[in-house]
Amino acid sequence: MSHVPTVETIMTKKVVTLSPDLDIYDAIIKMMKHDVSGAPVVEEGCLVGMLSEKDCMGIFASAAYSNIPGGTVAEYMIMHPETIGPKADLFTVAGIFMHRAYRRLPVVEGDELCGVVSRTDVLRASVELWKYPDGRDWTDSTYLTKELKAMLKR
Repeated sequence: MSHVPTVETIMTKKVVTLSPDLDIYDAIIKMMKHDVSGAPVVEEGCLVGMLSEKDCMGIFASAAYSNIPGGTVAEYMIMHPETIGPKADLFTVAGIFMHRAYRRLPVVEGDELCGVVSRTDVLRASVELWKYPDGRDWTDSTYLTKELKAMLKR
């Protein structure tokens, strides 16, 4: 294998983000509207946390014992989430996903968010690496062929 893709070539660059002061109800609605199961929490371009659908489920689970709580994203987000850099390779990020329950990782340079990489991104890139072991253009998901897109929709 001569060309292993890096995180920056397989990550999503247009990311749905949340602000820490956003009402938790509005955050849930935003995640549902954009069909994402989690989102980075960003303040002034810097990653300050992550909010996942699992975090949100905890809100409703606790409502069984009291009223549905309100509050802001900051009150429910995971602070200091694990991150990965854009230059990490496919095997590094796959290893992280194998040993953690995460579905996505924020991609940062310094403290600045530059994208998100998901388990699905890793699987898509892995399939392409098997199909084209001698390399391929990996920029902005152009590596997804019509055949691969059709296969992934099944």
